[in-house]
Parts: sequence; C-alpha cells; structure tokens
Amino acid sequence: MDAIDERILLCVMRNARSTYAEIGEAAGLSASAAKRRLDRLVATGAIRGFTALLDPQALGWRTEAFVEVYCKSDATPELLRRELEEIPEVVEACTVSGAADAMVHMLARDIPHLERAVQRVREARHIDRTESVIVLSRLINRPRM
Repeated sequence: MDAIDERILLCVMRNARSTYAEIGEAAGLSASAAKRRLDRLVATGAIRGFTALLDPQALGWRTEAFVEVYCKSDATPELLRRELEEIPEVVEACTVSGAADAMVHMLARDIPHLERAVQRVREARHIDRTESVIVLSRLINRPRM
C-alpha cells in the first residue's frame, strides 16, 4: 500500500460510485491505471466490498441504542454472533474488554420497537443480561476504514 493507493481509498470512501476518471484524478493517474489499482485493492482484500450507506432517519429508524451484553458462561463469540445476527435491529456487535462481554449497536423506529428488540436480545440462549443506553444525538459519524 502506497500513497497512491491511500488516495484511491479516500476517494472511494467518500463516494463508492466515483468513476475511474474521478478516482484517477484524485490519485494522479489515468482512468485505466486507476481501474487497475482499484481492481488490485479489491483482489488483495484491502477493499472488501462496496455498499450503500442508508440514513436510518430517512428510513424512519430514529431510535438508536448501545447495549452492553453479559453472557452466560457457555457463550462463545461465534454462538453470540449467530444469535445476534437473527435480530435485524442489531446493526453492529463486538466482543469487548471490561465487565460486559459484548457491545451491541441497535436501531429501531421508536422506543417501543427498541424495547421489543432488546427483549429479543435478552431472550437469546447465551445471554444472561443487558444494560442499555439510548443515543440522544450523534456528535461525530465518520466513514469506517
């Protein structure tokens, strides 16, 4: 990975629908050279895919929470992942250090919807309990690397 690759990555992070000409301009390359570089970044796994970022607000999912998950002793990260991916309101989940075993990011239409979704998390076989905090406002929301 060199400085040209980094400029290509920044360009597609800002707009995954950038044309090869736009990517080339950002990286100081021709469109065909930009395409070859981009294809190589995809082939090596540096770029895992391209996706549309949806605005949850526009979709009517205006309630957001972070949920600390405390697991039962027989839980493994793989078992927990399988249980959580069955809950569509779970948009992100990570195992973490500290008292909790995992942190779950959830989106819902409103508080009653969130409450039902958190209850489904609590009912998962390998989860002992949860502690939730509701997001009041987002201060920073950067694209992920």
